[in-house]
Amino acid sequence: MKKTTKNKTVEFDQVMDNAISRRRFLRDGAIIFGASNFVMSTGIAALTSKQAIAHLDSQPLLLEFTEIATNTLDTVTVPKGFGWYTVMSWGDPLWSEGKNFDYHTAGDAKSQALSFGDNNDGMDIFTRDGRTILAVNNEYVNNLSMYHNRDSKLAENLDDVVKGKQAHGVSIVELEKKNNQYTIVKDSLYNRKITVDTPMEITGPARAHQLMKTKQDPTGTQSLGTWNNCGNGKTPWGTYLTCEENFNGYFSSSDKNLTLSKEFKRYGIKHEESKQYSWGKYDERFDIALNPTEPNRVGYVVEIDPLNPKATPKKRTALGRFKHENAEVVIAKSGHIVVYLGDDERGEYLYKFVSTGKYSKYGDNSDLLEDGNLFVAKFNDNNTGEWLALTPKSTGMSKAEICIHTRLAASKVDATTMDRPEWVAANPNKPEVYCALTNNKNRAIKPNKGGDATPINAVNPRMANKYGQIVRWMPKNREHTDIHFSWNLFALVGNPEVHKNNLKSGSKNITKHNMFNSPDGLSFDSKGGLWIQTDGKYSNKGDFAGMGNNQMLLGDPNTGEIKRFLVGPKECEITGLTWSVDKKTMFVGIQHPGEKGNSSFPGNHGHIPRSSVVAIYRKDGGTIG
Repeated sequence: MKKTTKNKTVEFDQVMDNAISRRRFLRDGAIIFGASNFVMSTGIAALTSKQAIAHLDSQPLLLEFTEIATNTLDTVTVPKGFGWYTVMSWGDPLWSEGKNFDYHTAGDAKSQALSFGDNNDGMDIFTRDGRTILAVNNEYVNNLSMYHNRDSKLAENLDDVVKGKQAHGVSIVELEKKNNQYTIVKDSLYNRKITVDTPMEITGPARAHQLMKTKQDPTGTQSLGTWNNCGNGKTPWGTYLTCEENFNGYFSSSDKNLTLSKEFKRYGIKHEESKQYSWGKYDERFDIALNPTEPNRVGYVVEIDPLNPKATPKKRTALGRFKHENAEVVIAKSGHIVVYLGDDERGEYLYKFVSTGKYSKYGDNSDLLEDGNLFVAKFNDNNTGEWLALTPKSTGMSKAEICIHTRLAASKVDATTMDRPEWVAANPNKPEVYCALTNNKNRAIKPNKGGDATPINAVNPRMANKYGQIVRWMPKNREHTDIHFSWNLFALVGNPEVHKNNLKSGSKNITKHNMFNSPDGLSFDSKGGLWIQTDGKYSNKGDFAGMGNNQMLLGDPNTGEIKRFLVGPKECEITGLTWSVDKKTMFVGIQHPGEKGNSSFPGNHGHIPRSSVVAIYRKDGGTIG
């Protein structure tokens, strides 16, 4: 079987050997070959290949359940013995003065300011004095639902625009458990909306730099708002990290002849806003002809204290500026804080941040993310890799410029262009880290926006990658600050029913029973189970036949086994995952159900769909994570 690209023809076996070097068989992890598929697993390096296969067969998943089949239903499906209910949905009021959701109008700016935001994404649980506080990202809005009462299905006036702004950002909500179900605590002192217009403090190397100064903020130290918040992170000192992703689509230019800089082009900033929000029409902050440095003030990780409603959110520029997916925080053996970060665009990069200071269990860690060093990943075809430092010496840029134009810095050091690095998750039980590379239709076809080549290589082994893969790396000496690592592919996602014995079939741990496409969200539970959430094609036809709606699966890092646990409603993405303190409830995000207009989730038939947080539980009252 041959794999043909515009540049070269690659034998199938050669691609597989590059992805999984036979010389490294059972060195850093067991590698078990099928006729043309593969599965990899760490932790069983002392076994022979036959013993390793037996080991795979004998090891159960960390959470026992009967795997469910795919479907195209307009509901949430979970295994036998489990149940679910809706905790909250877009438009649910957080304060008593707010109104219940109006399906006819979908509310206005005032009601949205008092309600849960739209398109919930990453989230996490925080507790104080027995109280449960949920911080949830609200990434963007579903225009078909938000403006369904407008003929254009778009924002048509100032109130519509403000309503959309109020649906973006972060919703912080106290929950209480009544009659075995979590519900919103209205008027809680912890309830808070952080939106496009919330004051933020700019911290780190970019603070006060000329590229951060605007007419509204001539000091370059205070910005307004956060939007398109995708994945998240949680720090050991109890703060929430919300990650700004596709921030570029909200800017436009009143001067259609304005010359777009190479920096604007690299970050996707154009004359017209891509999502047609019309923000620039009513708020000159979003008009690049009037405020050319405003885009430099977004695209960061924002640190929020959800237990202190009066605390000002902080934009942590030291963690770089790009289309952030999530921020996975670990404490290295050395005591330094390491944050792993993916840039979710075709042909962009995977990063890590290492703090200058060290974590103190009983000290003040509030400024640990203010200063540190950024690195970008280079994956070698022999299953080794290294983190390349982004410094003034290696890039020819100042530290502030590196933090503002991080993509340009990464392009200068010959890092590996990746197939859309999305969520990163670190195993709580061993020093290994996973990243979902969701897909890349441009792999080996066209370069990224900076002109960097995107050739087929071991970690990105397929041209025009439709399905995605999950890469795993192990830091040298079990130390996350080390610049060296070894790596392998935990799963090469594919469709073994449509494609036989080639790269599109997927790895051996992908079967007709568990197949999926476009892995996106990744989270570990407390027992070391890897939860995989998808945001892929749900046509259920052609290359995606048999895959049904988007779903959530559980992977076992020790065996490579993957089983489907949940299927979402029509036209949704499954994204965002966290657990109650007692681990008896799993909170899962259902984003943009009916994004094309073909769902009523979670309401009755005929209702406009609403993004929601749902709770999953075991009917026997046991733990779920």
